[in-house]
Amino acid sequence: MLFDWFHVVSRLKAIAQTGKTYARDEFELKRHGDIQAIATEIIAHHTDLEANTARKMLQDDTGYPTPKVDCRGVIFKEEKILLVREIEDGGWTLPGGWCDNGMTPSENVEREVWEESGFKVRAVRLLSVFDRNKQGHTPPYPFNIYKMFFLCEIVGGAAKTSNETSDVQFFGQEDIPPLSIGRTLPHQIKRFYEQYRHADDLSADFD
Repeated sequence: MLFDWFHVVSRLKAIAQTGKTYARDEFELKRHGDIQAIATEIIAHHTDLEANTARKMLQDDTGYPTPKVDCRGVIFKEEKILLVREIEDGGWTLPGGWCDNGMTPSENVEREVWEESGFKVRAVRLLSVFDRNKQGHTPPYPFNIYKMFFLCEIVGGAAKTSNETSDVQFFGQEDIPPLSIGRTLPHQIKRFYEQYRHADDLSADFD
């Protein structure tokens, strides 16, 4: 059985980040900084991530380690689902991104959909809250990310790209293009179609 280096890095990162948050002196701060540096070396050596990418991933997150939150809008129109094409990797995804402080979950997803697709929407129903690392997204991250998917309805606007997206289109279930699998997965879209068509019978998914 292969050794799970990523799990080790996740634990080391949490220990180091917590220690740096509550360090009482510069020596304790340095010790936890050294642990973080070791975690960076491990993840760079045992994964496909470059050292600089691994270092940035581990050092950008500060404070007490808690899960990050990503929100995505699920919008249907005549049995077709709205997807945007990411400039970063060329794959298609449900519009969304990181939640900002000072905004509610619904406000965050409405903002993200508008920024990435040009459509003004209203969040009407929570479809799922998934732990990203348990869903099969790649690449994995050494911390938890909770992905919240909201069913939304269009209330205005028109298709428009952004500095993060290069195309905006609606697709039928049998015509889904290659996805940006770090953001959205095929089995998730399949499930959202089921929840959309059987709204009275299916509750929100979690974990």
